[in-house]
Amino acid sequence: MGVQLGDIIPAREIRLENLANKRVAIDMYNTLYQFLTIIRGADGRPLMDSKGRITSHLSGIFYRTCNFLSAGLKPIYVFDGEPPKIKREEAERRKMLREGASKKYEEALATGRIEEARKYAQMSVTLDEYLIQSAEKLIRLMGIPVVHAPSEGEAQAAHMVATGVADYVGSQDFDSLLFGGRMLVRNLTITGRRKLPGKKAYVEVNPEEISLEETLKTLAITREQLIDIALLVGTDYTEGIKGIGPKRALELVRSGLSLEDIFKKYGEDLSKISRYYEAREFFLHPEVKELGELEWRDMDENGVIKLLHDEHDFSIDRVTKAIEEVKKKKPAEGVLSKWF
Repeated sequence: MGVQLGDIIPAREIRLENLANKRVAIDMYNTLYQFLTIIRGADGRPLMDSKGRITSHLSGIFYRTCNFLSAGLKPIYVFDGEPPKIKREEAERRKMLREGASKKYEEALATGRIEEARKYAQMSVTLDEYLIQSAEKLIRLMGIPVVHAPSEGEAQAAHMVATGVADYVGSQDFDSLLFGGRMLVRNLTITGRRKLPGKKAYVEVNPEEISLEETLKTLAITREQLIDIALLVGTDYTEGIKGIGPKRALELVRSGLSLEDIFKKYGEDLSKISRYYEAREFFLHPEVKELGELEWRDMDENGVIKLLHDEHDFSIDRVTKAIEEVKKKKPAEGVLSKWF
């Protein structure tokens, strides 16, 4: 879900080409959910090969990564590890919601309510071992580094930026700022268009660059206060307080009120506040691992074609065309590793 802080976070619009030679650490679980939610047929069914295996995620990964490489961007895909204890309750709640949505999808499909079926299909997306393993296989064949986080991928990506292993976190969420990621880039889309939720309309979007330092300076707060603002609005670990949005939370925190003061002001149950303190501590000190320099390799063209075309029925013409576009746009002096 991620925390919704867009109303108060200053952002600078950039172009994808501005990220040439920049190392961008991308939370892969969020990306996979995005592909599996969006890349579907009109009735909500995901793309599948002739054996009934889902391929929506492979399509999204391949074409988006080709787009990144053509622009000179250096993606790093970060996979989640074990969810923190504080998130397990939320994870169980989401699982139940997905199971309920899955039942509603089947009912809507059976009665011909196609638009409704698609909505419930998007809400029922879940990740299994096949989806994760096939995604990683394709990424490695494309020569892109893979990082397995010990816990939250977003926290690991933020730490990679904080320690100089990456230049940006690439995410739609603002959580990486809370985890101490110095630079965030949003809207790394392939077409520059995004569908508005629940509507048959699209808007043009461009990447946005967000600096943690500039955010704290502009808002005149500390990172700890930014975390408290997020906790009050609602995160993956706290439900937030009803009636408090980002702007109101900013006012409350800047006024010098503590979380306990705010709980009392809004008549919240003080027995819940320990969870907020626990979440704050997790944002400040998440479980991450140290990394050295990462390596980008040449794409294994034959391996990619074998996986996508031979194993999963992708159009050979579309796959080879995308690969040729990447090769055409890289400098002539050497291989991808030299280009980077």
